[in-house]
Amino acid sequence: MVEPALRARVGGMHAWPAEMAGYAFGWWERGGAPRTGSSGKGVRQALAVLCAEAAGAPARAAVDGAVAVELVHTFSLLHDDIMDGDETRRQRPAAWKTYGTGPAVLAGDALFALAFEVLAGSPGPHGGAAVRRLSGDMADVVGGQADDLLFEGRPWTGPDAVPVDAYLRMAEHKTGALLGCAAALGALLAGAPAATVDALATAGRQLGVAFQAVDDVLGLWGDPAATGKPVHGDLRRRKKTLPVLAALAAGTPASRELAALLSWPGPLDGAAAARAAGLVEEAGGRAAAMAEAHDRLDRARACLRAVPLAPEPAGRLLTLLPFVVGRSV
Repeated sequence: MVEPALRARVGGMHAWPAEMAGYAFGWWERGGAPRTGSSGKGVRQALAVLCAEAAGAPARAAVDGAVAVELVHTFSLLHDDIMDGDETRRQRPAAWKTYGTGPAVLAGDALFALAFEVLAGSPGPHGGAAVRRLSGDMADVVGGQADDLLFEGRPWTGPDAVPVDAYLRMAEHKTGALLGCAAALGALLAGAPAATVDALATAGRQLGVAFQAVDDVLGLWGDPAATGKPVHGDLRRRKKTLPVLAALAAGTPASRELAALLSWPGPLDGAAAARAAGLVEEAGGRAAAMAEAHDRLDRARACLRAVPLAPEPAGRLLTLLPFVVGRSV
């Protein structure tokens, strides 16, 4: 239901950004040749549609919201890959490696603008409120990304080190805000009461933190064939992630050895990165990240049960939540 509308919107863009957008979505190769394989998990569009149904509206009420969220999500991936220097996305070269940095930025900008156009033109009385919701949540995403980039320049230990709670706040903004937005837009376009919209938005944000925690685990121990990213890639880049920060905060001998290894000025080769991953696990970082993910899922469930929702779609939402912690961990 959502993908045909999404493809139609992308198809109405200028041909060159549309080609790059379709590449980023996984629909085709460079030049427009059709591609088979994954085009993403669809979690955000599923949240939007299910939340509309849970609020008592037909699924089609959320299509514009689902399309808008997918557009800004792909915009964020296009720009995020450039900022992080990630050369692969979904088992193939990232868009900026295929088309160049400037063109990929342009494609992201086009998707961002299109998302607001879609919501502004949404039929019914809630388009303006939907635009305001997306605008506010995207400001949170930008703030979270800014913090994530600033964290890279901070030391691993000492008074200026990044504490776990600061990382979790960043994750709620960078990752959680867009999942919360998806849930909120579905309910908002369905005409749900403000209390219901807010509860579903909070559930989505909690789900987003769980998603980020699992993503961090996959960044250290995930199978490259499933994640599309090189093994130990986050460690090689010395990226501050939840398992690493939790391991450093444990104060064990493994924590201290890990801090010394990460603070070494030279690059982390394969053996050093593997040793660092082992130390993170030994210090409890992996277990702490997964415990955080499960705790956030419990919080999301509590939000869903705190407001009256239609039973069948609410049950589907509850079924969807554990998916984010079970993906190739």
